[in-house]
Amino acid sequence: MPVLLGELNQDLTTALKAKDEVAVSALRFLIAGLHNAKIAKRDELTDEEILLEIGKAAKRHNESIEAFEAGNRQDLVQKEMAELSILQKYLPQPLTDEELEKMVDEAIAAVGASGPADLGRVMSTVLSSARTRADGGKVAEIVKRKLGS
Repeated sequence: MPVLLGELNQDLTTALKAKDEVAVSALRFLIAGLHNAKIAKRDELTDEEILLEIGKAAKRHNESIEAFEAGNRQDLVQKEMAELSILQKYLPQPLTDEELEKMVDEAIAAVGASGPADLGRVMSTVLSSARTRADGGKVAEIVKRKLGS
């Protein structure tokens, strides 16, 4: 069993004992998603794959927050933000803007990018090394600015 999955299960047990409904809800939903990913893969998930799944869940929460804010549903915004804060403690620290800029510069040099046509190759290089530590939209914005598109 991956270390991170054991930690998630332990934290779920702790949240159940503490009667922390928000943490229980967030962790149960996450563990169910991990179980579904394991079934889809037909093999155990590695810690890195678990981190990717947690990142996807966090992204879904962010999208839900935006949608609920647009719909003026502050009650649901608060719930999603609380669950997102639970998930964020398992994710690695996000890259700073300076670190992203440096990674983009290195990727542009590595692939020999010269214009907007190389956007996909640069994005792929940056996102494969940044994994869950960088938001794809933010990376795309930086790459477009640097490639002049």
